Amino acid sequence: MNGTKQRILDVSLDLFSQNGFSAVSVRDICKRVGIKESSVYYHFKNKQSILDDLLQHFEAAATELMLQLEQALKDAPDTFGENLWKETCYCFFEKYLLDGYCNKIMRLLSIERFCNEEIQKIYDCWMFDKPLHFQAKVFSLLNTAGIIKTSDSEYSAVKLYAPIFLFMQQWLFCGTLTDECKQAFRENAYRHIQKFFIEMEDKQYDKCMT
Repeated sequence: MNGTKQRILDVSLDLFSQNGFSAVSVRDICKRVGIKESSVYYHFKNKQSILDDLLQHFEAAATELMLQLEQALKDAPDTFGENLWKETCYCFFEKYLLDGYCNKIMRLLSIERFCNEEIQKIYDCWMFDKPLHFQAKVFSLLNTAGIIKTSDSEYSAVKLYAPIFLFMQQWLFCGTLTDECKQAFRENAYRHIQKFFIEMEDKQYDKCMT
């Protein structure tokens, strides 16, 4: 990709994720990049086309991530158990939520979703619909394999994901993504996952004893 065009995209994403799309002007972008406005319009029709390019790249990356996770489900042996959760959560955390590009996009979506219906749809899709659907599939597969027992895979997915979403809001989408924020998120998210599965195992054991 042309160096100037990529620089425009990078700077635009930085500004959009900090201030929101609506609050940033083409002039703001040009000032940060160090170019004239005519240079922006050489590469992009308008500010909306810059956003469209950024979102297109994000959705392509997010779709590829989901395909990787779906393939992991197909390739997993019947005895994967909690290890699959660790692997998929690592992929979801490190390659998605903590990835510099994806994280900035999610912060941008978090800001703009209140005033843009299309942005709201994208936000809901990649923050709720896709993750919960995938997690429900994993619970269903684990239940079928006899590794865990759950009467409602979708509800189990919500129970697992809700605290993670809370931690995301607390540390990943509340300003600059620092190393300290990343570490706080990792510690709390992985501790929650571990406790979640311990509690599930304890409940299964209690049922077996009664």
